[in-house]
Amino acid sequence: MSIRAVHHLNCATMCPLPAVLFGGSGLGRGRMIAHCLLVETERDGLVLIDTGFGTRDIEGQTGLSRAFKRLAGPTLDHSETAIAQVTALGFDPEDVRHLVVTHLDLDHAGGLPDFPTAKVHVHAREHAAAMARSARRERERYLKAQWSHGPHWEVYTEDGDTWRGLPAVTKLRGLDADIGLLPMHGHTRGHSAILVHAKDRWLVHAGDAYFHHHAIDGAGKVPLGFRGFEAAVQMDPAARRASAAALRQLRTSYADIDLFCAHDPHEFARYV
Repeated sequence: MSIRAVHHLNCATMCPLPAVLFGGSGLGRGRMIAHCLLVETERDGLVLIDTGFGTRDIEGQTGLSRAFKRLAGPTLDHSETAIAQVTALGFDPEDVRHLVVTHLDLDHAGGLPDFPTAKVHVHAREHAAAMARSARRERERYLKAQWSHGPHWEVYTEDGDTWRGLPAVTKLRGLDADIGLLPMHGHTRGHSAILVHAKDRWLVHAGDAYFHHHAIDGAGKVPLGFRGFEAAVQMDPAARRASAAALRQLRTSYADIDLFCAHDPHEFARYV
């Protein structure tokens, strides 16, 4: 088995106002997390899936805006950075050889500079959008300082491969482990879910294709704050809705899938 273990990490706690709009109660701050995965492989060292905020974000070197800090309420705790948690687990940060990102929003790509020698695997459309930053919304969400160290990018487009009937990139360059990209565009131009085949289960890290478990399980209404934020930051509403529908179909059609998004603490609690 090429994957030995998977660790679920929270690499960025955020506390948006008010809590009642984000599934909590009262007018205090709510709670969101940044669900990342640290994958131990037999051949390829450690693979980090999404990175949350990094050391340079905590130290104020990447330009997180006052508006973002006021609205999202990030704790910016050094102990939550991926590099700190990798070390706490007893690993050498240099063993992180691959970073696989759902997309390059500032709360997903902040840890890139903490692993400067790692390859960064991302969808080609996402990479192009982040480099161009052609729309106002993209200039706000993509921080050039988070990749000013010049990462080794590995970019991908769909080439006819599929996974469970959906277009996918199931083999990443330089990786023997069964980890792939499942394009789920809409939130950003090149947003992807990440597939990890661990033992007899498929982990599907959906990133920001949805924000709350009720968007997938249908057990209740998605809190207003999540719905409003989702609408405010989406680049392609029709594509985002299609992505969420595809994930719902996967969840109901296959028993061997563990599906979770990036920011829902309810889902994160299942694994920790």
